[in-house]
Amino acid sequence: MQAEFMIKVANKFQVPTITFSATSPLLKSIDNPYFVRATIDDSFQVEAIAAIVKSFGWRSVVAIYVDNEMGKEIMHSLSDALEDVEVQRSAISQEARDDQILKELYKLKTEQTRVFVINIDSSLGFRVLKKAREIGMMEEGYVWLLSNGMTHMMRHSGRSLETMQGLLGVRSYVPQSKEREDFSLRWKRKFNKENSAGDGTEPNVFALWAYDSVTALAMAVEKTNTKTYIKTYGPHLIEALSDIEFKGVAGEFKLINRQLESSTFEIINVVGDEERIIGSWTPSSGLVNAQSNKTTLLLGKRFLPVIWPGNSTVFPKGWEIPTSGKKIKVGVPVKKGFLNFVEIKTDPISKVTTTTGYAIDIFEAALKKLPYSVIPQYYGYESPENNYNHLVQQLYEGKWDAVVGDITITANRSLYVDFTLPYSESGVSMVVPLRDNKNKNAWVFLQPWSLDLWVTTGCFFVVIGFVVWLFEHRVNTDFRGPPHHQIGTSFWFSFSTMNFAHREKVVSNLARFVVVVWCFVVLVLTQSYTANLTSFLTVQRLQPSATNVEDLIRNGESVGYQHGTFVRDFLRNLNFSETQLKSFASAEECDDLLSKGTGKGGIAAAFDEVAYLKDIVSHNCSKYAMVEPSFKTVGFEPSFKTAGFGFAFPKNSPMTKDVSIAILNVTQGKEMRRIENKWFNRVTSECPDPNSDDLSSNRLSVSSFWGLFLIAGVASFLALLVFVALFLYEHRHTLCSNSEGSIWRKLKSLFRIFDEKDTRSHIFKSSAVHNASSPITPCTPSPSNVQIRPLPRSMSLNREFELRRACFSMSEERFRTQPKHDKQGESDIEFGAESQREVKQTQ
Repeated sequence: MQAEFMIKVANKFQVPTITFSATSPLLKSIDNPYFVRATIDDSFQVEAIAAIVKSFGWRSVVAIYVDNEMGKEIMHSLSDALEDVEVQRSAISQEARDDQILKELYKLKTEQTRVFVINIDSSLGFRVLKKAREIGMMEEGYVWLLSNGMTHMMRHSGRSLETMQGLLGVRSYVPQSKEREDFSLRWKRKFNKENSAGDGTEPNVFALWAYDSVTALAMAVEKTNTKTYIKTYGPHLIEALSDIEFKGVAGEFKLINRQLESSTFEIINVVGDEERIIGSWTPSSGLVNAQSNKTTLLLGKRFLPVIWPGNSTVFPKGWEIPTSGKKIKVGVPVKKGFLNFVEIKTDPISKVTTTTGYAIDIFEAALKKLPYSVIPQYYGYESPENNYNHLVQQLYEGKWDAVVGDITITANRSLYVDFTLPYSESGVSMVVPLRDNKNKNAWVFLQPWSLDLWVTTGCFFVVIGFVVWLFEHRVNTDFRGPPHHQIGTSFWFSFSTMNFAHREKVVSNLARFVVVVWCFVVLVLTQSYTANLTSFLTVQRLQPSATNVEDLIRNGESVGYQHGTFVRDFLRNLNFSETQLKSFASAEECDDLLSKGTGKGGIAAAFDEVAYLKDIVSHNCSKYAMVEPSFKTVGFEPSFKTAGFGFAFPKNSPMTKDVSIAILNVTQGKEMRRIENKWFNRVTSECPDPNSDDLSSNRLSVSSFWGLFLIAGVASFLALLVFVALFLYEHRHTLCSNSEGSIWRKLKSLFRIFDEKDTRSHIFKSSAVHNASSPITPCTPSPSNVQIRPLPRSMSLNREFELRRACFSMSEERFRTQPKHDKQGESDIEFGAESQREVKQTQ
């Protein structure tokens, strides 16, 4: 009031008036041409205060101000600077008594917000802080932020800093300089001289501004000629004063629009008896670290550790739930479908609105488990296009204290609000119609095995046949003969093991080892095939019409999604065209579209979150099945996972953690089953379990038998390795011989040897004994003189040998053979028998 009176007088008589203490934004120098303000306007500090509040992430603050025009004006500036933060106002009269101050503080204590910004006169402000300390509002969890004027006056108020422990404050920056040091020394000497009990107090910033104001005025008077401008002295003096620039005791003195400008504010923290500078703020750089002088947006993380009220180093959330019952405003979506999740009803007679649903029951059950009383008040909100992003935006803007419903937790929404733990199953799945698969497929016998298992088994049959032929070719006549005979015999032997019908005798030990292992594998495969085929023909009745997303896309099938949800963008990312997408708003509409099918303007599958799809299937369990989508493309595995449904609260709300813990207690108890049975009654005799494996085929694949195939493969490989090693060792002279020439000729010799009978094998020796033991005919010469030699190598001798063999006939007489080795290692067989000796005696 005094400043306004002096401004009017100055304007009337054209007398320049200088102030060094009037900081109200109402006193705009630009509107008062003869008023000069050599101090800082209070509106300059609100940007620094807003930067501190935003850096700590506080979403709500209480601004305490003087109940007058000047106090209201600073509130307008603070509200504009804190446009994204809820600003609650608390006005205190300049003449307020202590009981009135306590009444206002008790009122603030019952609220949730715990961040207080004080911008009042220092004498009144320190009274408020004292009463706040008395009623426990200077304890852990509270935040007090002082304005420029109170921060400068803390040390000069005659009060101990112990009553203000943990406070934050902003104050205009006064640089250290030689001029300031000299002025401080003169100030102390004069102060101590005039005050015998003086303590040498430093001059405050208002004293520095006063000294600079007088200096500037003296310099302006010297520049103005009073004789020349005697009639227009006032305008010339104010003009000269506006042009004055110098380095004063408070820093650079320069007036812009007859007002002192400040570019820097210090941020201090009261710790013990010290005012600790933890950072600063400038209009160009924002918050700056006090140690590194680096710009930062995260004061609490990058600046010096802050000591908060209660001597705590724990970062305050800015929220606290009062111990007394509190009503909270809860926003809920107005839905047109899936009303068992959330439904708002209004009685037409009493006009009373009731909110019910699955989500509401879980939320209220969780509130009952909180350690304090919370009373929800529900408010319906109809989102445009049924998009819940608008609903979340209303919470972010402070319209409600919470949002409850079937709200999907997404990364984008989590940037603006906090979500509780999910209360529903997570993930995106699809619902498809069921089709009767009973004996309608002529190729049903192929279904027990997947294609990869059929191919793998066939390849192993071929490999085993080849390995057995390799081992038996030289020693077993069943595996010799023309090439087509050998191939047929090998395949016949291998594939006949499928039903153990092979009749060929296996004589090689290596082949026997391989066949034994392979027969075990075949036994397991056949038994598994039989069991699975039986399941297909007797148990399996219904099967999903589609399980593969790529088939839906390739066949041009239409698919559905719930209107307004993120699933539409999800399907577009899966390469579904816009023409393939159709929306539905309720479970009934989805049922109608699925019943029609793509051919009649419906859909072949419906995509949505698991909770919605379970609701659809629970009402139509005999018609539809929920299956997890799959992809055939290698390397392309889209994520069908979501975080589920959750409840939303404002950022840093203490209720988020408490409600999350309560949700865990609800979902893990019997109450959750009661709520599910109430809203999703899917327990019927004819409905199969949606998660049952009977609704989809369980084809056996290679992954089920890879261990058996590994055993068979390793056994065959080891046996083959032993066979090759023994064969090469036995015919090492062929490889080492120099007469064969090149390596290629040596290999051809080895192949020729491999193709021949192994006459030294005991198998052929036993066969020769058996053939030689046959009866002879009378047309033969005397048996005592007959010697049977190995088959001659020349063709003529071979024919002679065959003719001689033809002369033998069956006889009752038996003879025996005696091997006789020649020089080449070949054996002759000498025939002799007791009948021969008898003939000799007769002669």
